[in-house]
Amino acid sequence: MTAVDRAALATARRVVVKVGSSSISGENAAKIGPLVEALAQAHGRGTEVVLVSSGAIATGMPFLALDSRPHDLATQQAAAAVGQNVLIYRYQEALRSYRIVAGQVLLTAGDLENPTHRSNAQRAMERLLGLRILPIVNENDTVATHEIRFGDNDRLAALVAQLISADALVLLSDIESLYTRPPDEPGAAPIPLVAHDDSLDGFEFGSVVVNSVGTGGAATKVSAARLAAASGIGVLVTSADLVAEALAGADIGTWFAPNPAAGSHA
Repeated sequence: MTAVDRAALATARRVVVKVGSSSISGENAAKIGPLVEALAQAHGRGTEVVLVSSGAIATGMPFLALDSRPHDLATQQAAAAVGQNVLIYRYQEALRSYRIVAGQVLLTAGDLENPTHRSNAQRAMERLLGLRILPIVNENDTVATHEIRFGDNDRLAALVAQLISADALVLLSDIESLYTRPPDEPGAAPIPLVAHDDSLDGFEFGSVVVNSVGTGGAATKVSAARLAAASGIGVLVTSADLVAEALAGADIGTWFAPNPAAGSHA
């Protein structure tokens, strides 16, 4: 059943969790351990968990002696090819003590737009979950072009949640919740709840940011959350440091209530 509120995350049947590059690469690479522990706890409760993880390019950068995120597509693809391998290895090493096996799923926007490719991706994901494998999804940066990219993995996570009829989507950020304006500005207030028909026109979420390791920002999370919620999937936006609390149903973050007219998942 679709998670209608935060508390339902603790008993959700199927949850998609998205984590960004800055949360699990560079000096934060050690945070993969606590993230995996939280996912393993949910997995142990019987929840089917899918992780959408950015970080291939960021993880590959040191191996290519790059000090900052490359701007040209070919170098981004090279960094992703190296980094994706290392990233999956780090996840699997962290999962090993919980006796959970990871399954790598790399997608392009074209895969979810082409009916045949979309059906194949859906069938593969369903089979992985049926085998109690933890799918780790990322954009296939090595073959994706600028024209066919998702643009950010927040949108990819929303589309994956739709693809597998997830009960909830958790978008992990570097702050505990969304704010009415950038949190470092005066008057910024946390937003605890966004109803499916709420207008957010009065809020300032800022534009997409591109930092030294990834792309994203509050604006992309709002857009992805609205996309998923409109299709009947509840969405929580909160800090990557609070992932365990989030999956346990704690009253944290910003909750995007699902559209009840979209129906619930069986």
